[in-house]
Amino acid sequence: MNKDLIINATPAGVDIALLENSKLVELHNEKTDSQFAVGDLYLGKVKKLMPALNAAFIDLGYEKDAFLHYTDLSPYVKSLLKFTQQAMKAQGDTVMDFSKFEIEPEIIKTGKITEVLGGKPHILVQILKEPIAAKGPRLSCELSLPGRYIVITPFNNIVAVSKKIHSSEERKRLQKIIEAVRPRNFGVIVRTAAEGKNTAELYEDLTNLLNSWKTIEQNLKGAVAPAKILSEQNKTNSILRDLLNADFNRIIVNSKNVYNETKSYLQKIAPEKEGIVSLYQSPGGIFDSFGITKQVKASFGKTVNLNSGAYLIIEHTEALHVIDVNSGYKNVGNNQEQNALATNLEAAEEISRQLRLRDIGGIIVVDFIDMKLAENKRALYEKMEEFMKTDRARHSVLPISKFGLMQITRQRMRPEVNINTQEICPTCNGTGKIGSSLILEDEMEKNLNYLITHRHTGLKLVVHPIMYAYLTKGWWFNSKLSKWNKKFGQKIKLEPNSAYQLVEYRFFNKENEEIKM
Repeated sequence: MNKDLIINATPAGVDIALLENSKLVELHNEKTDSQFAVGDLYLGKVKKLMPALNAAFIDLGYEKDAFLHYTDLSPYVKSLLKFTQQAMKAQGDTVMDFSKFEIEPEIIKTGKITEVLGGKPHILVQILKEPIAAKGPRLSCELSLPGRYIVITPFNNIVAVSKKIHSSEERKRLQKIIEAVRPRNFGVIVRTAAEGKNTAELYEDLTNLLNSWKTIEQNLKGAVAPAKILSEQNKTNSILRDLLNADFNRIIVNSKNVYNETKSYLQKIAPEKEGIVSLYQSPGGIFDSFGITKQVKASFGKTVNLNSGAYLIIEHTEALHVIDVNSGYKNVGNNQEQNALATNLEAAEEISRQLRLRDIGGIIVVDFIDMKLAENKRALYEKMEEFMKTDRARHSVLPISKFGLMQITRQRMRPEVNINTQEICPTCNGTGKIGSSLILEDEMEKNLNYLITHRHTGLKLVVHPIMYAYLTKGWWFNSKLSKWNKKFGQKIKLEPNSAYQLVEYRFFNKENEEIKM
């Protein structure tokens, strides 16, 4: 599988498109003034305890208080509170020896929020979910600092290896390496990307993460809540950190600054991949050039068409998302069961892509085309699980029910991507009416007369192709253009441009500079 990362930087922020085999599968946006990104660490102030919800509302400086449930406190929250208080009170340049930090007893799973945060202490928290709609950020006290190959989790001594590394020998090798280099009071999770890496590479990644922990300690000194303590990397670098592998072919950026940042980051984490970064300098938009704009318009909206003629209807309700599969005119044979299976399999692949692309979360109910054979239902379920394997969000897929419905749950980390694919007609402004071509022609002639009277020569008139055809219709000596040439005593160049609206036209001088009217 070939992967491309196309990055479109604008003054308002950065749009990032991930392509797999030239097909858009993920679309990310990072605003210039964005705050409260997933992974950011904040020193928060307990604002309100809610015993009925067994949760607390934390002030992080956002307009809505953030939400922290008891189950997100972490078993080691007492150690976290103790560390936070010690770090805030530390004086001068003294650095805490975290390996000598005494871990407090774990809290019980069925405890009460008032027992832990009863005194409303300041607390170090991590953003679990970005603010969505009217809700503030969702928080966790289970701190984790992710690197390229490992993730460190303070206040415990657990070492875990990704289950996606299938070789038991490799898992044992990685665990042995981490056990040898891991400092006390830090748990380590070994990521899938660590497979085949040597001790030096893993140790370098661990050292970088430990330096980040020291930065947290330094930033807590004298901090006044609410305050940001540590920022997650920008969206581009975090995607590269989590996804970069041998399948990545190209990273194309249209901004010199982002290009330099990306190249610098790759030099740190994967020097052999530095050459895949290139700066886009061609005319036109970068998303248009790589067909991303067209894919966005085709992939969002209520109806999604499939190559075969089948289509999906995607609707959102307050409680869940509903996806209906329709066969359209797809027909692969005379067997109805075979047609249904073929359509469902094609739809399943597109649904898995749509969930990633739109970042749809919560409960998703899919109404596939009815199939009678149990083996076909099982085959569809297995294929859906296979298609969903590339999805980084936590998810669960249930077999098809007796009503022909498949239920999927999927974690959502950020607001759902929702792009309006319908536009108000710029020509008629939604009225359904445009000015007569005769009136437009008369307007052009008046403007020509004005320009030529003011001694403009070598004029070029650029119009929509339909208007071009109208002005040049008939014999060369009988067209409207030829009549203008005779009337004004000079040759007027006429040029079509499909990017123009139907009634849009512009004049240019002989230096090809637009003449503003």
